[in-house]
Amino acid sequence: MHHLITEERREAPRYPLERLAKIQAGRGRPRYCLITDLSEGGVRINAFGLHVPDEFVLLLSGDGPAQDGEYQVIWRLGQDVGAKLVSRESCSTSRAGD
Repeated sequence: MHHLITEERREAPRYPLERLAKIQAGRGRPRYCLITDLSEGGVRINAFGLHVPDEFVLLLSGDGPAQDGEYQVIWRLGQDVGAKLVSRESCSTSRAGD
């Protein structure tokens, strides 16, 4: 049996996580998503079938390793989206806990 060996392209290891967050895109209403894993400077989210724009603000409530901020989509696979942290500044008008 032939095994395929794929080259690891990640700059930092991923860590599993199951945490609700909200995606804020433009002036629209924030939408829930699930962060399924994170790495230093990036997240993998499940958007539950909603379209995730190429750039968005991720809003979280409480504390934890994932960070509020502006993210840019790096890849898409089904309902999953991988995004990198672009800026830790987040939208000041909406919060995940609202």
